[in-house]
Amino acid sequence: MDGLGSANILQFEEFRFDRAGGCLTRLDGPGVAGPVALGSRALGVLALLVSRQGQLVTKDEIMAAVWPGTAVEEGNLTVQISALRRVLDQSRAQGSCIQTVSGRGYRFVAPITRGDAGAAAPISSLGNGSGTPIAVDGQPEWRSADFRTNALSPTPAQRKSHLLRRALVAGVAGAFCLATAVVAAVDWRSLSPWKDSPAPRLSIVVLPFTNLSNDPDQQYFADGITDDLTTDLSRLSDMFVIARNTGFTYKEKPLDLRQIGRELGVRYVLEGSVRRSGNQVRVNAQLIDAATDAHLWAERFDRDTGDLFALQSGITRRIAIALDAELVSAEAARPNEHPDALDYLLRGRAAGLNPHSADVDANSLSMFERALTVDPGSAEAKIRLALALAYRVLGNRSTSCRSDIMRAEALIDQALAASPRSQLAHWAKAQLLRAQHRCAEAIPEFEMIIASDRNSAGAYAALGHCKFSEGAIDETIPLEEKAIQLSPRDPAIGIWYWRIGVVHLLQSRTDEAVRWLEKGCAATPGIPLHHAWLAAALALDGEYERAATELAEARRQGGEGSYSSIARLRTLGVYGASAPKIQTLFEATYFAGLRKAGMPEE
Repeated sequence: MDGLGSANILQFEEFRFDRAGGCLTRLDGPGVAGPVALGSRALGVLALLVSRQGQLVTKDEIMAAVWPGTAVEEGNLTVQISALRRVLDQSRAQGSCIQTVSGRGYRFVAPITRGDAGAAAPISSLGNGSGTPIAVDGQPEWRSADFRTNALSPTPAQRKSHLLRRALVAGVAGAFCLATAVVAAVDWRSLSPWKDSPAPRLSIVVLPFTNLSNDPDQQYFADGITDDLTTDLSRLSDMFVIARNTGFTYKEKPLDLRQIGRELGVRYVLEGSVRRSGNQVRVNAQLIDAATDAHLWAERFDRDTGDLFALQSGITRRIAIALDAELVSAEAARPNEHPDALDYLLRGRAAGLNPHSADVDANSLSMFERALTVDPGSAEAKIRLALALAYRVLGNRSTSCRSDIMRAEALIDQALAASPRSQLAHWAKAQLLRAQHRCAEAIPEFEMIIASDRNSAGAYAALGHCKFSEGAIDETIPLEEKAIQLSPRDPAIGIWYWRIGVVHLLQSRTDEAVRWLEKGCAATPGIPLHHAWLAAALALDGEYERAATELAEARRQGGEGSYSSIARLRTLGVYGASAPKIQTLFEATYFAGLRKAGMPEE
C-alpha cells in the first residue's frame, strides 16, 4: 500500500500532484502549500501527461482518456492545455513544461520526482543500471537520510520505524489533500492561479440570469438559460468557458464585473435577465468586457410562452451563435505588438464574418497564410485556409478554381490525418465536396456535424443546398429556414434567402419567389446571380420594367459577357444542381423568365 501511495504522489518544480486524489498543490516553501484551482478535465490531462513524462502523448490518446466515449472538438483539449500552462508555467523563465509536438500531441518535459520531496529519485534520471539517481549534471544525487544507502543492512527496528514514518506521511498527505480541497471550495477565489495572470483569449463566464418575474417559481427558467448557455458556449472552437457551478456561486450577490474577471481569469462576462408576464417572456442578454466594464453586445428576445423548454432552447442557441461572432470580432480588434498564430486565425475569422466579396476573401486568406507561416503544424490554420479557398470557389470568385480546390484538398487531408475527429476538419471537407459538385458525398458529412452540434446554422443551410442539388427540393426550404432562425444576422443570410426564393420560383410560386429574392438582393447586393434570379421572377410576375433593371444590374456586376444569352448560361451548367428534374424546372421557370426580361436565346 505504501509503495502504491508513493507512486501516486508526484512532485515537479514547485508543484505536488496526487494522481489518486486528483489534488494539485503549489509548494511555496518548506511545509507551506496552497491548492491550485483546476477543473477535472485539466487534471485528467495532467495525470496522463505526467504518467508518461518525456514521451509523446497523442491528441487522440488524451481525448480518448479524458473524454471517453464522447465526440468532442479538438478545441476542448486546447483549452485544457492552455489552463494547465497558465498555472504550471508561471515561474518558468523560458519555455513551457508541456511541449507541443505540432500536429501530433504533447509531451511533459519537466523533471518529476515520485513521493514526498527529498524522498524519491527523479523518474526521468533512473535506468542507468546502478539504481542511483543521476542529477542533471550527471553526478550522483543522494536521497535524504531516511533513504540513503550504506554498507550495513537496516535493523528490524529501523525498518519498523521507517514503515511507521512512511505510513504517517501517507496519512498526513491524504488529510492535506482533503483539507486543501475544502479550502479551495470555500475560498477558491482568493487562491485563483489566474488572479494576476493575463486572461485567456475567448474566455468567458456566464453569470446566473436574474429572474425579474413576480413569481419566484420562474427561477428554474432563468437557471435553465444560464445552464444551457454555458454548455453551448463550451462547444465553440477555442472557447474557454468557466463551469456552471462556479458561475452559480455569484448568484444573488452584488456584482463587480472587473473583480469577477480577475478572480476567474476571463476576458468576458455574459449576464442577463428573464421577465415573464402573462403569456410573454422577455430575455435580455449583455456581453461585457471584464477588463474595461464596457458593453460589447446586447440583445433582447420577446417570445410567447408555449413549450418553455423549446423556447429556452431557441433563445440559448441564438445567443450562443451571436456570441461566437462577437467574441471573435472583439479578440481580433485587440492590438497585439507580437501576433502569434492564434491572433492571425482570429483576424482571419473576423474578416470572414463580413459579407462575402473578393476583398474579404483576400483578407481572410492572407491572415490564415500568416498563421500557417508562424505555426506550420497548426491543424486549425490548415483547415481555416482550406475553408477560405473552398468558399472562394463556391462564391464564383476564384480566378483558378482547380488550383484552389487542389490546395484545399491537400490541406484538409493533412488536418484529418492529424485530427481525424475534428468537427472543423469535417466541415471543411463537406464544403470542399460542395465546391466540387459532389453533394451526395457532402450530405452525410453535414448530417454528422448537425448531430454533434445543434447550433450549426451553416450546416443546416449547406445541407439544404445539397438536398436541392440532389433533387430533394421539398427539403430545402425547411433547412434554410432553420439556419435563418438560428442565425438571423448571419453574413451569409442573403444566400439563404436566395435559395428559398429559387425553390419558390421553380415550384411556380412567383409572388413568394419575388419576396424572398428581393430579401436576398437587399442582404447581399453584390452577387449578380441573385439579381438574375430576381429578374426572372419579376418577369414571370409581369413586372417587365423592374425585371429589365435587375437583369442589367446582374450584367453590370458580372462583367463583360455575363448573362448575355440563354445559350451561354446553359454552357455554364445549372448552378449547383445535378438532378435531371431540377434542370427541367430551370427550363420552365428561370430561363423562361429571363427570356421575358429581355435575354436573347443566342
